[in-house]
Amino acid sequence: MKLPGIINRITIWRNRRISASQFLLILSLVVGILSGLAAVLLKNIVHYTFYLISKGFQFERENYLYLALPLIGISITVVFTKFILKKNIGHGVSRILYAISKKNGVIDLHHTWSSMVGSTFTVAFGGSVGLEAPIVLTGSAIGSNLGHIFRLNHKTLNILIGCGAAGAIAGIFKSPIAAVVFAIEVLMIDLTISALIPLLISAVAGATVAFFLSGSRVLFSFEVSDPFLIKQIPYFILLGVFTGLVSVYFTRITVFIEKLFSTIKQTYRKLIAGGLILGVLIFVFPSLFGEGYEILQEVLSGQDKDLINEGLFYSLKDHTWFLLLIMFLILVFKAVATSVTNGSGGVGGIFAPSLFMGGMAGFLAAKLLNLIPGITVSESNFALVGMAGVMSGVMHAPLTGIFLIAEITGGYALLTPLIITATISFLTIKYFEPHSIYAKRLAERGELITHHKDKAMLSMMKIDNLLETNFQTIDVNATLGDFVKVVPHSQRNVFPVVDSENNFYGIIFINDIRNIIFNREIYETTFIRDLMYMPDPLVDPNESMEDIARKFSESENYNLPVIKEGKYLGFVSRAKVFSTYRKLIEEFSDE
Repeated sequence: MKLPGIINRITIWRNRRISASQFLLILSLVVGILSGLAAVLLKNIVHYTFYLISKGFQFERENYLYLALPLIGISITVVFTKFILKKNIGHGVSRILYAISKKNGVIDLHHTWSSMVGSTFTVAFGGSVGLEAPIVLTGSAIGSNLGHIFRLNHKTLNILIGCGAAGAIAGIFKSPIAAVVFAIEVLMIDLTISALIPLLISAVAGATVAFFLSGSRVLFSFEVSDPFLIKQIPYFILLGVFTGLVSVYFTRITVFIEKLFSTIKQTYRKLIAGGLILGVLIFVFPSLFGEGYEILQEVLSGQDKDLINEGLFYSLKDHTWFLLLIMFLILVFKAVATSVTNGSGGVGGIFAPSLFMGGMAGFLAAKLLNLIPGITVSESNFALVGMAGVMSGVMHAPLTGIFLIAEITGGYALLTPLIITATISFLTIKYFEPHSIYAKRLAERGELITHHKDKAMLSMMKIDNLLETNFQTIDVNATLGDFVKVVPHSQRNVFPVVDSENNFYGIIFINDIRNIIFNREIYETTFIRDLMYMPDPLVDPNESMEDIARKFSESENYNLPVIKEGKYLGFVSRAKVFSTYRKLIEEFSDE
């Protein structure tokens, strides 16, 4: 039996035997399992790929490989994306947000595997990015396509997208609470019970699959041994401000460098420039190689001198101030390495780099504080809390940062400083950057769906679906007599005036000429061009619905003409916009 036939049989059976809400729960379990499998699979593939390419080499002595491997990895990734797949698969979470905002929750099928392939070559060969965004995109694509196969509505597709993201994050970190919070904070437009239960199911399923296949070992773990002291609250407030400023730097340098690379039109030049820059950075600072979780584990364990064990500055590792300088430079250049990797054609996310920079920022801050007489703070605690701080700032997701670090440490001993630092960091970056690094590009184009329900509903509405074309046009050179012949065929009281090439000249509002329309004596001597007027405002089909709603509010017009490059397309009406808006509100608020 062919697949469409199987799907139809399942759909018929579902309609007879189970409700839509029950079917959603079943799908959320399936999505969680598949997303968890994808997370474990990708992590293991990357690990063994790196093992194969580095087997037999001692990086401490032959670190010239750091110069070559990143260029090779990005080259393979570019060949795959540009010439085999022939699609852009970067910026995973931004693509999910775009699919929710502008594609009715539909994510292309190839994203269920293509981002995994691309990120494998990028990260295994040393690309300074994370695997989380590709896995999240994979999970969300699984959820979207399963929902699309069973012809589920927009709201349900969005929930399944969130389920895929939650299952993927839970599969990576084995942190189901943080996974659910991530899906709510970063992807979902509204929190309801009908959305929360499927998210929980997917997160638990993803974490369970990961535990079953790889045991209790996680990317990095640490048991808190140093207690939190109330007197240290001011230091954690300062850490919040510091990590917030680090988040601002990370966001802005990433956007700047990626825009800089986008100006390079030739793919090979972009590739060579990025590969060489990244190679040099990793050659000088080997800690920038790959995701950086091993380095974080060493920092948390107090082995900070290992940061330069494989670098050019090994002989100076016992000099305290030089070590602090190296840590600062690693913090600065990690953001550069990440954005160069993505900008030159690599595939990866900023989840791992934000954790890396947070850990380094917290550890560096603790080192500096401990140099001040009379102050003693836990360097490992500051590193952990710093991770939550930078994650909170970069992603605009404080709860995700708080719960992720709490789950990684196996308890809530640091809950108070996590809340303080994550909140202060979020407030700090919010002052400089109103949108997260994920949402910034979409917000600039007016394509971002948000937690603000009014803006979210408007962003989902498309002018193509609101365009009304049942208006009778009249030629600009026509007479009043010609116009009278057109009126009986129209159901509207507004008539757009155009020429033979559909160029828009204005409108005739029948109420404005009611006093002369029955005067036959002037039918042949009165011309439409003398009766029409140019309405204000006009609407461009590329405008956002938020801008169109503002035009309706300011003008108090009931209909606005839609004009593209001077050509008449139709009208958008206040009534249809309002009714569509109400329908979306009811759909997404229905429990």
